[in-house]
Amino acid sequence: TDRKKLHTAPVGQVFRLRPFHVLVATGGGYAGYRKYEDYKLQQLEKRGIEVPVKLASEWEVALYKSVPTRLLSRAWGRLNQVELPTWLRKPVYSLYIWTFGVNMKEAAVEDLHHYRNLSEFFRRKLKPQARPVCCVHSVISPSDGKILNFGQVKNCEVEQVKGVTYSLESFLGPRISTEETHFSQAPAGNSFQKQLVTKEGNELYHCVIYLAPGDYHCFHSPTDWTVSHRRHFPGSLMSVNPGVARWIKELFCHNERVVLTGDWKHGFFSLTAVGATNVGSIRIYFDQDLHTNSPSYSKGSYNDFSFISNNNKEGIPMRKGEHLGEFNLGSTIVLIFEAPKDFRFNLKAGQKIRFGEALGSL
Repeated sequence: TDRKKLHTAPVGQVFRLRPFHVLVATGGGYAGYRKYEDYKLQQLEKRGIEVPVKLASEWEVALYKSVPTRLLSRAWGRLNQVELPTWLRKPVYSLYIWTFGVNMKEAAVEDLHHYRNLSEFFRRKLKPQARPVCCVHSVISPSDGKILNFGQVKNCEVEQVKGVTYSLESFLGPRISTEETHFSQAPAGNSFQKQLVTKEGNELYHCVIYLAPGDYHCFHSPTDWTVSHRRHFPGSLMSVNPGVARWIKELFCHNERVVLTGDWKHGFFSLTAVGATNVGSIRIYFDQDLHTNSPSYSKGSYNDFSFISNNNKEGIPMRKGEHLGEFNLGSTIVLIFEAPKDFRFNLKAGQKIRFGEALGSL
């Protein structure tokens, strides 16, 4: 007789299913499924079995992009900057070292207690002698990583991995004013590719380097050149591992990226740092105005910055091997440059490479 009455609210008032919840749950689940598919592909590759190209449909790309990767990457960045207690640093970093195969003997500071947070550990510096810079070849690898693809650019299309391409113009954006750069004065009717080539008889070449989480995360100047312009594309932060690069056409055009353009002794030269999931932070050491993975951005937009001014008519000179920038975690570097027809790459697709080793030469 003294029992209390239990009043229950309608289910609709307790939990309201919003579109955002559906998108996050569905997109996150699908991203997990894709990760599993990537793992299976990696196992086939290790066994030497060639995997046929299977591109994602528009709805699959849209579903993947519905995952709030930019928000998650900012949250991950905040988490990485949390200072760890001294007693917890060694166990946490040791687990990361074991998982991703990090070689701490190359680190300038081997003592794990020295790194206050994960961000400092990711951006660890190397011992000066750990990466000797090749003096013989004209272009070196700007970073540690895996060679996804390389070769000559044809028909304004660049291969991100074998058989999967992206548009050169979509990736670099509209041609910059010839007043600010050394781009060709070719007529507007010419193809975008021909407009980039400044010297008769030259060709356009490209090289894609994927940085895994365990790699050294700084990148350096791949040759002696002058940086005259920076273009920042805010965008998605989808994974750029080889499995996803094989699945999504124009993946690098969807993702946030920083394009540095200028010239070297043979003409046009560019280096692009492509962001990825948990790698929203891209830093260029000489560019204090660059801020990546900002909460507010306009889809499809980009912003330009010229390093040429009244006081500096040339731009930013970079020497081969000089520190250029860094990622927080790992991502992708894309080189696009012109060179004479006898330029040759000293590479094999899929090989591991380290900063300072030769990419190619004349």
